[in-house]
Amino acid sequence: MLKTQRMKQIQKYIDQHQTVSLDELVTVFGVSKNTIRRDIQELVESGDYIKVYGGVTVNRTSLEPFQERKTKNHLQKQAIAKQAVSYLKDGDVIFIDSGTTAFEMIKYMQSLQLTIITNNLDFMIHALPYENLNIISIGGVLERKTNSFTSFTKQDLLQSHNINKAFMASAGISIQNGVTNSSPLESELKNTVVNKSSKVFLLVDSDKFDQQAIMTYCHLQEIDVLITDASPPNEYVQFSVEHNIELVVAASV
Repeated sequence: MLKTQRMKQIQKYIDQHQTVSLDELVTVFGVSKNTIRRDIQELVESGDYIKVYGGVTVNRTSLEPFQERKTKNHLQKQAIAKQAVSYLKDGDVIFIDSGTTAFEMIKYMQSLQLTIITNNLDFMIHALPYENLNIISIGGVLERKTNSFTSFTKQDLLQSHNINKAFMASAGISIQNGVTNSSPLESELKNTVVNKSSKVFLLVDSDKFDQQAIMTYCHLQEIDVLITDASPPNEYVQFSVEHNIELVVAASV
């Protein structure tokens, strides 16, 4: 196998498994540990991966493009989105953030009368055929990797609207570091939405637990409803009980 082919295969393998050991990569790819070390060093220098003791892991602080995130765990995202829409009713004023799971909600809300404030460009485009969805864009600067608008002028618009329900995403959550995000430009916006909204929903697939990105935009106890696709570790179940968080495992679609 040529080096370029091997590197692509190694990247795919790490992306699938999130964290792998050097010994595992040696076994899977049938090359020496020195070769794997050199390959991993190149990947680390790209910024998308981080060395850990005895292995390598995906760098969750790097900003992954929206279209790539949208294809990951797609069925799980659909299940979470469908569950989230079950909390909506006609007349709600809601916020939809730039997460790919929140984007999936649109296919389940097409019969509802809603006012939707969003910075999610893809959501706006896909909402165009549905006149029952009143879309309010926060405007600002287009962040191409997340297909979302970011700026520091959006605060006035958010403060002037009474948001019933906010549907938020996260690059990783933990009890210690809370709800985290990979885009510093979006973190202030997300924090403002959490503080302004009457009820905050966090939509995360189960591989986001015990992970963290570069910025914390709110504490985990600030979430009212946490919707995921599989039962989380026991400490999150206990934390949810202690802080009155409604923890929901979405049924498969």
